[in-house]
Amino acid sequence: MVETLLPMLKSILIGHLIVLLLAVSLQVARCQTLPAAADYNSRGLARLRQGDIDGAIEDFTKAIELSSGMPRAMSYNNRGNARKAKGDVAGAIDDYSKAVETNPRYAEAYYDRGIALQSKNDLTGAINDYSKALELAPRLFGAYINRGNARRNKKQLKGAIEDYSAAIELRPKDASVYFGRATVRQEAGDLEGSIADYTKVIELDPRSAASYAERGVVETQESMYDEALRDFDQAWKIDPSLKSKYKTFIKQAREGKSKQR
Repeated sequence: MVETLLPMLKSILIGHLIVLLLAVSLQVARCQTLPAAADYNSRGLARLRQGDIDGAIEDFTKAIELSSGMPRAMSYNNRGNARKAKGDVAGAIDDYSKAVETNPRYAEAYYDRGIALQSKNDLTGAINDYSKALELAPRLFGAYINRGNARRNKKQLKGAIEDYSAAIELRPKDASVYFGRATVRQEAGDLEGSIADYTKVIELDPRSAASYAERGVVETQESMYDEALRDFDQAWKIDPSLKSKYKTFIKQAREGKSKQR
């Protein structure tokens, strides 16, 4: 009886051993694959920083082949950035699209694709991507700025102002955002709001010659000629080269002041 059972037990033990060895082999394979993909991705980023774009693309491609899920989406996005750096915008858009197909909740890939689309003047596509990025990452500062710029170019001035305002909430000491909103408010006819924004820029950056000059333009439009002339004078002190650009408005301010006397 015992002699009969021994071969059967031996067979079962061998079977279990084979299964265990296969499981260990698979685990080892996984451990080898994932670090390899991460290594290629890391080296690709280093090469991209060093300006070796072709080498970076090669590494990101290998990382894509070896990975799945979010790591693959990130490698697609990185390769898209490399292709864009090389001037291959169409290839970059294709990679960003694959990144969001791999992970539909990857905000950065939508954002990067929006930038690429905006560079091709596909403003509608860019706005859609920035909106999706903001849906997933509501504090993505650059997406508000870029969507604001795209909306301004499409003459969607109300939306542009809303985007710059949202950006200001995130970075209330960023003078450049106030300047952007000031110019859009000026274009939209909100001259009082525009003056307030240029004033804020000057408060944050007293050497902003363009802000003094642009505020002078709006003040001229508002018949605030004394204020306008003071702002123009201050602008020229900081940057004399601006004087020729604004000479028409200087003339208007001087003539307007003369008529008020």
